[in-house]
Amino acid sequence: MLIRQRLGALSRALPSARAGDVSAIHQARVATRRLREALPLVARGSAGRKLARAVRRLTRALGPVRELDVALLTLEELARAQDARRSGIQPLQQAIRQERARLHRDMGRTIDRCRLDKLSERLLAHAKKHDELAVRPRSADSKQLAAARQRAARRAERLRASIENAAAIYLPDRLHEVRIAVKKLRYAMEIVRELSGSRATVRIMTLKRAQDLLGRIHDLEVLIARTRAIQGSPNAPTLRVSADMDLLVRHLETECRRLHGRYIAARAPLLAICDYASGVPAPRRRTRAA
Repeated sequence: MLIRQRLGALSRALPSARAGDVSAIHQARVATRRLREALPLVARGSAGRKLARAVRRLTRALGPVRELDVALLTLEELARAQDARRSGIQPLQQAIRQERARLHRDMGRTIDRCRLDKLSERLLAHAKKHDELAVRPRSADSKQLAAARQRAARRAERLRASIENAAAIYLPDRLHEVRIAVKKLRYAMEIVRELSGSRATVRIMTLKRAQDLLGRIHDLEVLIARTRAIQGSPNAPTLRVSADMDLLVRHLETECRRLHGRYIAARAPLLAICDYASGVPAPRRRTRAA
């Protein structure tokens, strides 16, 4: 069930993603990440690692195009703002569109080489084998759930370490590591929720909000880096356009700091989720004396 659902989502999104649809590229990338998180629970050893590498190639092909799509959407938002300097935004849009066209071609070639039909057959064969084993002893399902919980616990410890490493200062690279750890824990906890039959969604939604918040910071940092790269390139814009780009960068930097403040407030709930996934008992609430 784990593999079939995730493979179905990938199969539905990938053809439109191959054609360049922005939403489908995002959906296909998320599907590959969810599929990779579920794979170790049904396919282990060299065969499992080989399948994981094949799915990872899809993730890596979709990622750069998705990143540029988000950059273009962000620039469109900024262009609609009243204080936006269009002369500073337009060169960025042009450069990113040209790069996206090139990366989209590369992505298409990778998808074609992937042979989704063959990959699907191999994935479903492993899922079928697991299901056949699960029918005989019911303990097979409990073992899978235990393995999923152990995997989530490891993800939680990595998130805790990333949060502690990022501390409370603004360090984009370390925040990006937190974002990746949040994402992996979220997908791991989704599997635990599915296998256990739980209906609880609060913790997973908290992780999603943190992932979106940190993702926004990362997207803005990517735009800042691209803006500086264009300013320092041999085909640098005029001084007037470059000045507008400086204003754009300052606006993006200010927004990053504002979002970082929201992340600082979100750290305590994230650490509480790490405790939960790691099996750390929640502290008892103190009761007032009568």
